[in-house]
Amino acid sequence: MLDHFKQLTISQYKAALQTIEDIVNQCPDEQWAGKVANNSFNESVFHVLFFADLYLGDDLDEFKSQEFHLQHSSEFGDYEELQPKIPENTYTKAFVKEYLEHCRRKVDLVVGNQTEDELKAESGIPWQEITRGELHINNIRHLQHHAAQLIMRLRLDTQVDIGWVKAGF
Repeated sequence: MLDHFKQLTISQYKAALQTIEDIVNQCPDEQWAGKVANNSFNESVFHVLFFADLYLGDDLDEFKSQEFHLQHSSEFGDYEELQPKIPENTYTKAFVKEYLEHCRRKVDLVVGNQTEDELKAESGIPWQEITRGELHINNIRHLQHHAAQLIMRLRLDTQVDIGWVKAGF
C-alpha cells in the first residue's frame, strides 16, 4: 500500500508540475510581466515552485542550504516569499524552468524514499501542523490552485489555453 501511495503521489506531483511547465512555455513574453492579482505572472510561477520546493523538504534550514539555492542565491535573495509583504522580485523563464526541473527531481528523491513513519510524522514546517503525507497532498493542491489562476489569466488576456495533463507519464 505504501508503494502505491508513493507512486500516486509522484504521478500527481509530476502532472501538476507539467501543467506549470506548459503555462511557462505558452505564456507570451509580453504577459510574463503582466499581473495576476497582486503579483506579476512570473512571480506567481516562482511562488508556486518556491513552496513546492519548501514543502518537499524537512525544514527551513535544509531548504535554504540546498545546492540549487546556493547556486542561485541572487534569485532567492532574502527569501522574500517567507516575509509578510507582497514580493517584488522578478524571474526569467530560463530560471523558472531550471527551478521546475529541480522540483521534479526533488519529488522523485523525497517521495520515492519516504517511509511510512516519515509520512505519518509532523511536516517539519511550523505553519503546516499536519503530517508529511498530508503536506504532499496540500502541496499538490497548491500547485493546482495557482495553475488554475495562471491558466485563467492566460485565457482572459491572451486567449492561450492550457490543456489537461494526465497523470502517469
